[in-house]
Amino acid sequence: MKTTILKSVFNITLLAILSISLVSFKAGATEINKTEKRSHPTFYKNVKVNGLNIFYREAGDVTKPTILLLHGYPTSSHMFRNLITDLSVQYHVLAPDYPGFGRSDQPLIKDFEYTFDNMANIVEGFLIELDVKKYSIYLMDYGAPIGFRIAAKYPERVESLIIQNGNAYDEGLRDFWIPIKKYWNDYTVENGKPLEGFHAIDGLKWQYTHGVQDASKISPDNWHNDLQHLSRPENNAIQLAMFYSYRTNVPLYLEWQQYFRDHQPPTLIVWGKNDYIFPAEGAHPYKKDLNNLEFHLLDTGHFALEEKGEDIANYILNFLDKNNIK
Repeated sequence: MKTTILKSVFNITLLAILSISLVSFKAGATEINKTEKRSHPTFYKNVKVNGLNIFYREAGDVTKPTILLLHGYPTSSHMFRNLITDLSVQYHVLAPDYPGFGRSDQPLIKDFEYTFDNMANIVEGFLIELDVKKYSIYLMDYGAPIGFRIAAKYPERVESLIIQNGNAYDEGLRDFWIPIKKYWNDYTVENGKPLEGFHAIDGLKWQYTHGVQDASKISPDNWHNDLQHLSRPENNAIQLAMFYSYRTNVPLYLEWQQYFRDHQPPTLIVWGKNDYIFPAEGAHPYKKDLNNLEFHLLDTGHFALEEKGEDIANYILNFLDKNNIK
């Protein structure tokens, strides 16, 4: 009888020990998984490209696939401040400021061509300096014509495209572009003057808040941060030069569409559907040319990351994982 009782006690004790060990193992495994998915700090760096100081933000493990984030007008890599952290859990993330934007150098107009061709040259030089040979590209606004130039030139280097309110089709150039097209057709001070309102304080605030669901969620730090470079001497002329240079993108649309058809890069579209600058009409035509396309229209405006950043980050992480870019 005593032997039976002792055996029972021993078995219960052994079972308890095994249960505790199993719980501890599972807890440890969960902790390891959390560690693997932990976000990385963002570093703020500078690199010389063609003699210019280019500021950039970087996060994540450099041995992981690279995502290149290309900002739009009239902002800088600041627009990606949260997305960089969200993507760093799994990827190496780079976000440069173009010359005349953010914290990068602003050379004098007489010394530097403020054109989309030249901005693409700077980004290409940036990738060379950092020895980045393969990458996905996040293309937004100005970042689209800059990134598409690079992708069409080096299709073998592009692992995927993430397109957020960035145009490659005539359908996307609607009412907002009427005064800009007038400037393209008649390049005068008089026609440029109305465009200056887009990078004045009210125009900046409008770009961030128009079409959003809740404007109280949009931080005023955005447009005040942009004003730091927009208020520099000669920057107004630089922004007008970029408006005028945008006309050179439109003839390249057919070339970029051919790139889509020929090379079929895996593509994710995450588009603020209420955007007046690049309306949803510019998003749908990508469906004609891209076979491996994931398509999302989001109920927000031009700077979709400000209101839908968490959704966009999740879409990106899932999309890249699904396409084995990890």
